[in-house]
Amino acid sequence: MLTLDQTHFAPESLSLPPLPLKRPLLTIGHGTRDEEGRQAFLDFSNTYQALDRSRPVVPCFLELTGPSIQEGVDKCVEQGYTELSVLPILLFAARHNKFDVTNELDRAKLRHPQLKFYYGRHFGIAPNILDLWRNRLAQLDGVSDKSLSTPYSPLPIPNRSETVLLFVGRGSSDPDANGDVYKMARILWEGSGYKTVETCFIGITHPRLEEGFHRARFYQPKGIIVLPYFLFTGALVKKIYDITQEQQEKYPEITMTCLPEMGIQPELLSLLREREIETQLGQVQMNCEMCKFRLSAVGNGGGNGHHHHHGENGHHHHHHHGHDHTHPTSDPYADLEEYHKRIWQAP
Repeated sequence: MLTLDQTHFAPESLSLPPLPLKRPLLTIGHGTRDEEGRQAFLDFSNTYQALDRSRPVVPCFLELTGPSIQEGVDKCVEQGYTELSVLPILLFAARHNKFDVTNELDRAKLRHPQLKFYYGRHFGIAPNILDLWRNRLAQLDGVSDKSLSTPYSPLPIPNRSETVLLFVGRGSSDPDANGDVYKMARILWEGSGYKTVETCFIGITHPRLEEGFHRARFYQPKGIIVLPYFLFTGALVKKIYDITQEQQEKYPEITMTCLPEMGIQPELLSLLREREIETQLGQVQMNCEMCKFRLSAVGNGGGNGHHHHHGENGHHHHHHHGHDHTHPTSDPYADLEEYHKRIWQAP
């Protein structure tokens, strides 16, 4: 298995458009028990703060680690702020983005009624992210095993026409978000010259990563490039590396290359600035047409039961849900038949 290191850049070389307002920004990460992953998110937020110190950038996490969203809000209140921009540093609009974060903001507003939140968009499918992955894939063109100095593969990286992309998403219990993973993979593949792209997930939904490798081998490729579609490292990214290495040992005739997670990159920092400006100008837009929670509310005659409000009125949801992640010893979505029975249920 070949691995490609992340490229590094000098943050001071990145020029961002100015902010219309000096409103503090709360950046919210998913959260992880993996200390390296936790620090990666904090480093990302701190790098963004260093690019513009005209207002505070306060990082916090939804779950699994601290500081919590409540602690982040309290920090802003202690500094005398009454208006906050809030951005979920998440790739897709799954349940965490739609409900869990906004429920936490509702809790904070009960404790601090004077606060006004301006809730922004997740990263989503954006040209910045496409550019990031296209640049990273371009680094592999013509690369040999010796230039990467890894002991796993005796073969050079094959030509694109002989290589399958294996696009690995986190996996969600929200079909709308899972569909966006497929869309992102397809757009990245279009015009790339790779033999094909297979999409899979490391958890919750299907197909899982092992099935993804099985499908990729169907095309009899000389190479498989594994693309973990994650912002930061953590337990799941490391699991992808481990499974890829196991597959490489099992099928040594195929060169398997595992790309790194996105990390701190200029494309992401620029995208974060776009999202922050949207919250300040009241230009946030979300597409809720295929949201299973909205569909459930409409189907039950409760057209008012699902709310998406942005801009000055904030963003409110009146639902309570569990979390997308599962415990290592219990995977309620593991059986595919049971998965299909429950996936459109809300909650």
